[in-house]
Amino acid sequence: MTSSSSRTLDLDITGIAHGGTFIARHEGRVVFVSDAIPGERVRARLDASSTDDSKSFWRAETVEVLEASEHRRPHVWAEADVSRAPADRPGGADLGHIDLAHQRILKRQVLSEALDRFAGEGVEAPEIEPVDSTDGTGWRTRVTLHVDDEGRVGPFAARSHRVIEVGAHPLARPAIAEAAAGLTGGKPGRIELVEPADGRVRVIRREDAVRRKDVERRHGRGHPPRRAHETVHEQVGARRFQVDADGFWQVHPRAASVLDAAVYGLLEDHVDESATHYDLYGGVGLFAATLADLGAKDIVTVESSARATEHARANLAPLAVTAATARVDRFLAGAPRTGAGAIVLDPPRSGAGRAVVEALHAMSPEAIAYVACDPVALARDLGTFRALGWQVPRMRAFDLFPHSHHFEVVALLTR
Repeated sequence: MTSSSSRTLDLDITGIAHGGTFIARHEGRVVFVSDAIPGERVRARLDASSTDDSKSFWRAETVEVLEASEHRRPHVWAEADVSRAPADRPGGADLGHIDLAHQRILKRQVLSEALDRFAGEGVEAPEIEPVDSTDGTGWRTRVTLHVDDEGRVGPFAARSHRVIEVGAHPLARPAIAEAAAGLTGGKPGRIELVEPADGRVRVIRREDAVRRKDVERRHGRGHPPRRAHETVHEQVGARRFQVDADGFWQVHPRAASVLDAAVYGLLEDHVDESATHYDLYGGVGLFAATLADLGAKDIVTVESSARATEHARANLAPLAVTAATARVDRFLAGAPRTGAGAIVLDPPRSGAGRAVVEALHAMSPEAIAYVACDPVALARDLGTFRALGWQVPRMRAFDLFPHSHHFEVVALLTR
């Protein structure tokens, strides 16, 4: 049923798509629908940009649940509930209306479909492992909020850059939620709230790009005021890692430890002390330390951020590690072509890409542990590896970001 005046459709939801939306069809066209669950029938409002018949797919937002799934629950973030107008729902908890066990089933389905489509036959998606037994709230150690031109402070609305004010942050660590509640106005831009291992919340304000250009004009384009970086510390087992307060670190308090243990378990039979081992996209050195714990004596960690490399050198100072600041693809162009030991590959969300995969293949490493935050990018890279003769004997997946569509996968590749 279609209403042209309100641009709504009554839709049967048949699946979940990569990115936290759900799949329906209308007159043969795919419609990606937010805030639904496979098996439901919902009334959804079309996005304004989805009214053009030339579009290959449409996007829509659920405004009413006509036939609810048995897995639907009151949204973990009340302000993101389907009962609110779509434009007023905050983003960041796109699966928060689904019970946790079923969230993991759906995440595995996303991974399985990506592997089937891009990695080729014979690569089976693992179960998505929970990392704690809580209700899936209170885990975010890093939260980004925004300040708009009117001085409103809050998250962006889902799939938008409009700031909305909220009264709670249920996915945030309690101390961050408390700090967020006390924030007021300020110049337009973003606010990073960070709770490192010491438990003290840092509040870091960043003016938006327009204001930064004004500052550059005042101070001279080539000499803007230098931004100070506070160094904080994170803990993984007995190891302590320094990192910029606003630098990259996993947002779940157990994520780094879980991934460290997973990489250790996959590579424990593949580290030859006499070989050179590599930690690529290495950040501040987490997985280089994992390789050292496995007995590697010659380790190279490669990271494009000079600040992260600086921290890696300090974090790994007692170990036999060389920390290089370079883009991974450019570094690999000059790397030895044979004799590599184990490699940890932890690329950004876009994946490693064909050029990096082919360069790694040319190095003939003993094994590769691929750490992935995006299932489709992982599947594409696995497909490239498999075409070159690599196997994927083991894979693990972790629900480190409950109530969101995100999860982490660690895959072992062997020749």
